[in-house]
Parts: sequence; C-alpha cells; structure tokens
Amino acid sequence: MDLQDAHGWLVDVLSEVSVQFQKVPGSAIFLRYVKSSYQNDPIRSAVELFLFLFAVRYLLAPKYSTSKKSYVKLTDEVSQDTLPEEEIDELVDEWVPEPLVAPQTVFEEAENEKRPIIVGPTGPKSKLLSGRVVTNVASYNFYNLAGNETLKEKAIQTLRTYGVGPCGPPGFYGTQDVHQKTEADISAHLGTTACIIYAQAFSTISSVIPAFSKRGDIIVADKAVNFAIRKGMQISRSSIRWYEHNDMVDLQNVLASVVKEQAKKPLTRRFIVTEGLFENVGDMVDLVKVVELRHRYKFRLILDETWSFGVLGKTGAGLTEHQGVNIKEVDMLVGSLAGPLCAGGGFCAGSSEIVEHQRLSASAYTFSAALPAMLATTASEVLAMLETNSEMLSLLRENIKTMWAQLDPRSEWVHCTSASENPIMILVLKAEVVANRKLSLSDQEQLLQEMVDEEPRQHQNGRRREPISKGGFLLLCGTDILASALTVANFPRLVSNRVASPRTATEGDRRPNRRNMHSSAMLGITTGHASTWFCNQRHRLCYSTNGLFFQTGKSIGTLLTPFDVQLFRDPNRSATTRR
Repeated sequence: MDLQDAHGWLVDVLSEVSVQFQKVPGSAIFLRYVKSSYQNDPIRSAVELFLFLFAVRYLLAPKYSTSKKSYVKLTDEVSQDTLPEEEIDELVDEWVPEPLVAPQTVFEEAENEKRPIIVGPTGPKSKLLSGRVVTNVASYNFYNLAGNETLKEKAIQTLRTYGVGPCGPPGFYGTQDVHQKTEADISAHLGTTACIIYAQAFSTISSVIPAFSKRGDIIVADKAVNFAIRKGMQISRSSIRWYEHNDMVDLQNVLASVVKEQAKKPLTRRFIVTEGLFENVGDMVDLVKVVELRHRYKFRLILDETWSFGVLGKTGAGLTEHQGVNIKEVDMLVGSLAGPLCAGGGFCAGSSEIVEHQRLSASAYTFSAALPAMLATTASEVLAMLETNSEMLSLLRENIKTMWAQLDPRSEWVHCTSASENPIMILVLKAEVVANRKLSLSDQEQLLQEMVDEEPRQHQNGRRREPISKGGFLLLCGTDILASALTVANFPRLVSNRVASPRTATEGDRRPNRRNMHSSAMLGITTGHASTWFCNQRHRLCYSTNGLFFQTGKSIGTLLTPFDVQLFRDPNRSATTRR
C-alpha cells in the first residue's frame, strides 16, 4: 500500500467515525461548542484534553499499589536465619511507651504534699484528709445548696429514672423531657421567648459567638472579658475591636469609628460583647448605657451573665432585672447553671430564631453529649427556690454588705475591685502601696503569696495570733456564716522584708509564668461555701500550698481548696480568740 492508498483509507475511516459520532444524541451541540470555543486557542484544547485523560486515569486507578509492600521487611524475608515471630517478640520487648503524664518536679511534689484534700461533701465546714475541720471560703456555693437534702432526693430520684446521662447529642437522641422543662423554666424566669441549654458552662459562650459571628463580621468587646469569650471570638475569626474596660465613652468612640469605616463597605453583622459581672475584675457593666449605644449605632448585643445570673436581681434573674433593663433589649443572654445554681451546664436565652439557629450551628450543642438529666432537674428546682424564697438572696446580700464593712475601713494595703453586689471579691494592692514600695509585678505576686502563707504557718506552729491591725482584712463566707478573718497583721513586715532583701528565684521559688498581666497582683475571695473557681489565660488550674490561691493576670486565678480561718460572729471580736 502506497502513501496515496493509506491517505484514502484514513479519510474513509475518519468519515465513518464522523458519521457514527453524529448519530450520538447531543453530538451536534458538542461540536458547535468545540468549534466556537477553541478555534483560536488550540493550546487550551490540548490542556483540557490532558486534564480529562488524567482525571479518568485517577478515577480508575486503585487507591494504592497492591504489588508494592509498604511494611518494613523482617529478617526472615532477607535471610532465613531468624524467624519473624522471634523478631516481633524482640521488638515488642524493646518498645517502651511514653508516659501519659510527665513526671512531677520536685517543686510540684512539695506543693502536692501540702495541698489540703477534702473528704466527703463540701459545705461551710469541710473535713480534710488530715482530720481537721476547716472553714471553706473558696466557694461558689453561695446558698449552701450543695448540702440541700431536698435537692439531693430530687437528684437521686431523677438518676434512678433517667440514668446518669443521655449518652448522645441533643440533636440526635440526647434530648429528654427534663431538658425541655429546664429550657422552659429558664425562659420563663428571665422573660424571654425561648432558651437553649448546653452541657458545659465554659463552652456555652465560646460556641454562641462563632454560631452568629463569622469571618468578616465585627465584634466590639471589653478588654476585660473572660477567657471563654476570648476563645469564642478567636474561633469566629471575626474582626475584633477592643474598648477600655467599662469605659462607655471609649465604647461610643469605637462604635462610631466602626460605623464610619463600614459606611462604604458591604453590610456586615456587628456585635457588642460584654459581661454582667466581670470575672477578671469583679465590677459591673452599665447595661443601660450599653443598650442605648447599641441602638444608636445599630449593633447586636451578646451579654455573658455567667456570674450575675442567680445572684443579682429580685429573683436572681441577673443584671437585666437588677438594672431594670427589658430582657428583649439583649439579643443573646448567656448564663451558667454550674455556679450559684449548683447544677451544671450553661444556657443561652433570646428569641426563638436565635435559639433555633444554635440547635444546628453551635458546635458545643451539636457535637457534645446532652446535659445529664439530674443536673437539668437540679437547675429547675433551684430556679423555683429563688422565685419563692426571697430570704436566700436577702441573706446573701447581708453577708456581702458585712464583708464590705469589714474590709474597706480596715485595710490600708488592698482594695476590692468587685462591685458591691458581687459575692466574689477580688483584692488588689493599692496603687499608692505599689508606688511607695516600688513593687514590681513579681514582688506583688510574691508578697501576696507570703501573706496567704503567713496565717497557716502561725496556726500550725501554735503561735499566738495578733489582733487584726490596719494591715488586716476580713473575709466573709455564705449564708449561715457571717465572717471569717484572715489575719495579716504581719503584712507590713512582709513588705519591708520583701523589698529590703529580695530573694533570688530558685527551683523551689519559681512560680508559673503568666503573660498579659495587669499592673497589680490580685487575690480572689468568694462569699460562698465550696466547689471550684478556675479560669486563667491558659485554662490551667493552679494551686497554693495552703489552699487560698491568687493569680496575677487578665484572668484572675483559682480559689480551689478550703482555707483554715477563724470565724467571727462579732466583727469587733478579738482575732486572738481560738476555736
């Protein structure tokens, strides 16, 4: 066959292929598309043809090659000297797993040996492992509900009926009738349209924020907001604008600048995030002014009432009831059921649209097991008690007033940054003390630690306690205890010694490194009975050797264990009186 015959044969074949291709449905449309799209761009046609063939090859190829061995060859596969079972046994014997927890340092071992351990239930009086009965001033159990027999019986009854936990997320099969009742009770107590409950208090606000605020949205937040709020804002990837703590003028300036910047940009969602009672400082937000500004500049408001719900207001409904603000002025009201209510979990109250959106978009709700039924029942029972028994709130407020009366006139060294209605009192060294003594941040921290350690040393050594002097201050406990005194008569001496001969930091003296600290070291105190207070910048529990803990930083630390102090029924009673 010569070249002319071959050319004629090829033409006939292509003609036949063309005829057969034209019989395929849609072939005419495909041909017109190719002619109109690629007539002036043959390179594009070649590239797309290559990509098409590559995609077909990729889809038809196996996920991995079955002909290649991807494991390490044992000895018998190279030579017949050693059996595979023997080599496997040798490898297993030589393997040493890494420990799940790093071994304790010498400093940690010494701390753990001195740490008080509570035996049995917590309450105003707690029994330690050593046998001593001490007064517990490190507490959120403001109403002594942890020892309420009615709540115990109700919890036991719920436990026998529903079991320990639902073992499933609320959106699947974890929601039970008690959960729906608790949501209805909270919304009725607050006066909102709807409510949703979460299984963890910490993850409530950190899930609510990213459920509504996304990348490109704007959040204006107080500089002193707690760690959970900061994590929620970080997860949301929104643009964050900060304003000075509790400074309404600065808030107005920030809101105005945001509105001006966004005037010519596409419309975005904008939020104001703040707390009722600030966890890190203890003071209270001016909610009336915040509501006024949010309406003026058209922002949505997210209010975290973790520490004000169950404490403020005529019935414990929180800051909105305390300051007379309509609950509908707050778009999302977040609270905790694990603090004063002695239950567990958290909630978000608002409109029905706000709540239903979270049931599908809030990560802590959709991907976490539901709240145990007995905790939901406990929360409902405590809410009913707050609504019907006004004496609970009245007695707590009397104790808070007594504490303030004992603290302010007596101490020339520390002052309280908390609001007068807050049962959690955060103490800081006064600015003039820091300035006159020229105390650095580490000096302040060391000074407060020595102040905390001084009283138990005197008690353990059997030394006579000196009367409370100008350097001392009183601490209050909750309901049935009026006051507990922490003697710091040697506080001035500690300051002098600390400044005159600062100690060199050794292995035993080292303290955890904390960043983003305030200018003053802080000492946290609560007016309740038991349980735990924790939240620091790194979400890490810290302890002191004698049970009363302080921490410097934007997140004030933990009051975790009881502290043995002298009770005073009469504020004028001598501090030398022993139990």
